[in-house]
Amino acid sequence: MAMTEVFMSNNRQYTDEFRAEAVKQVVERGFTVVDVAGRIGIPKHTLYEWMHKARKSAADSIGAVAADKSDSAEIRRLKAELRRVTEERDILKKAAAYFAKG
Repeated sequence: MAMTEVFMSNNRQYTDEFRAEAVKQVVERGFTVVDVAGRIGIPKHTLYEWMHKARKSAADSIGAVAADKSDSAEIRRLKAELRRVTEERDILKKAAAYFAKG
């Protein structure tokens, strides 16, 4: 019976802000996982899991930002190429009109 009570008491839901603050205390402020987990009353393995998820999320975000930067570089390159090709087409149209008159 006591084991069920312990299990149920550890089966809590935590807000995203609570989790983020706990991870921040370890990652940015330099506290140990054991210290933070003990202070806020969670199992240390739970905090390790939150840290793993936070790192994975951060890595995914960095990958998305890098993809956005490379996409915008590609867009700039394509726009420049479009301007150049449009100018060449306009020059050829004018040349064709000039020679058609002559």
